[in-house]
Amino acid sequence: MEPIQSATGALSASPVISATGLTKRYGALHVLRGVDLDAHEGEVISILGASGSGKSTFLRCLNLLEVPSGGTLNVLGEDVRFRMKGAERQIADARQVNRLRSQVGMVFQNFCLWSHRTVLQNVMEGPVHVQGRNRHEVREEAEKALDRVGLLNRADYYPSQLSGGQQQRVAIARAIVMRPRVLLFDEPTSALDPELVGEVLKVMQDLAAEGRTMLIVTHEMAFARDVSSRVVFLEKGTVRVQGTPQDLFKGGMDERFDRFVSHFSRQG
Repeated sequence: MEPIQSATGALSASPVISATGLTKRYGALHVLRGVDLDAHEGEVISILGASGSGKSTFLRCLNLLEVPSGGTLNVLGEDVRFRMKGAERQIADARQVNRLRSQVGMVFQNFCLWSHRTVLQNVMEGPVHVQGRNRHEVREEAEKALDRVGLLNRADYYPSQLSGGQQQRVAIARAIVMRPRVLLFDEPTSALDPELVGEVLKVMQDLAAEGRTMLIVTHEMAFARDVSSRVVFLEKGTVRVQGTPQDLFKGGMDERFDRFVSHFSRQG
């Protein structure tokens, strides 16, 4: 396999995440229908698609918050092990999943901060209690992360004292402090008021400029066009088309993608 290119330059041939034939069913509902995707170190991949196309489910399968019904998944060079219990597919090695998940950070739509902990405590919780790292070192790193997202002066606040955009920036700082090799973002601006979206996208853009590996489910077309190294368009649980934003957004590569982008342009 030849190395591919991204906005940050040449990438290694081995993907950091590789999904092959990934499926997900909820009873009779078939959400993912065989998704193939490789993500290489340093890539910023925007995952687009209409509501119900399987975007968030796919992202949750990559972090094993959902167990894929079928297909294979390799994360950071390890094949994720599954087993069957009757008709149900389960995780075979919980320790493997915990180890891999600690290196694949995830930022959710609705922040998921602990309301009874301060901003600083929220950011420190994972490294101290999950990774077992030194509290003093983690505090220094957490303060640096909060400074990076512009919220060091809110370290002693509680989530209820912050705006939605500020809470999402805290969630990003919390993910960074875990030192992940991959960052997953599940529609990180969808729960925000329009005037707060820009502050979160600016933080994400800065992370992308550092060469971080990021997979982002988003409806922010300008961000996907300007920041991504690759765009993946899901439709009905499959990858309909993917390519560079330059190729896709100029139009004419896929009629359904063009209509999708046009719909969001009219909304804007």
